[in-house]
Amino acid sequence: ETEVEVNDSLMRFFDHCAKFVALVEENDAAMCQVNAFKEGPEMRKVLEKVASALCLPVEELNADLVQVAFLTCSYELAIKNVTSPWCSLFSEEDAKVLEYLNDLKQYWKRGYGYDINSRASCILFQDIFQHLDKAVEESKSSNPISSPLIVQVGHAETLQPLLALMGFFKDDEPLKANNYVRQTHRKFRSGRIVPYAANLVFVLYHCDQVKTSEEEYQVQMLLNEKLMSFHHSNETISTYADLKDYYKEILENCRFKEECELPKINITAVDEL
Repeated sequence: ETEVEVNDSLMRFFDHCAKFVALVEENDAAMCQVNAFKEGPEMRKVLEKVASALCLPVEELNADLVQVAFLTCSYELAIKNVTSPWCSLFSEEDAKVLEYLNDLKQYWKRGYGYDINSRASCILFQDIFQHLDKAVEESKSSNPISSPLIVQVGHAETLQPLLALMGFFKDDEPLKANNYVRQTHRKFRSGRIVPYAANLVFVLYHCDQVKTSEEEYQVQMLLNEKLMSFHHSNETISTYADLKDYYKEILENCRFKEECELPKINITAVDEL
């Protein structure tokens, strides 16, 4: 019986951000680190092993074909709990290399690789806080909360940029084609951040017995049903006022139209990004 509103401009902001589409989504040069890793020594070793197992010349394989085989293995294992014959082609070390290849793509296309990846999501971030603001105002006025639960459904491509905008899972060193070994213990692992049915929940609490008015409204965040620690406090709960203050720049100064406008002068994608 519930009415569902389709709002692609909000939940598929990446399709509506001209700067992102032109300079990242449709720009092969933006994926230079991904392409370099495909040709690098780690992937070469995997290619040679797979070619040998299949009794094929290594020249007949490439990173994309090997990745398809690996994804077929992983999908059947995850969805059907079946060990696909394709899995026999890969060792655990091979899986780590192919995981890194996917993480590289997500990092440069949806994560920290370019500022526009995450800045494009500010329209959604601001919308979340507008709903929270409204709930606080209604609570202070002793009115019933008009929307006690708000569910917004998107994709991994919706959630990953939003988490990057908030600064989560950011490594000290960018993910690159030539630092696979140094990134063994990286925070940015897209398979853990946005797995199947990934979800991010903001929970707003009204607390009666508090010492100050600022403590009256508090917030928790859960990613995939697990509590997240906030950056500004390293705690899993924050006053709503402190959280808003920490993200003040994004909430007040990130304007989707201006952020996503293509530059009028003819400059290279790398310079602009």
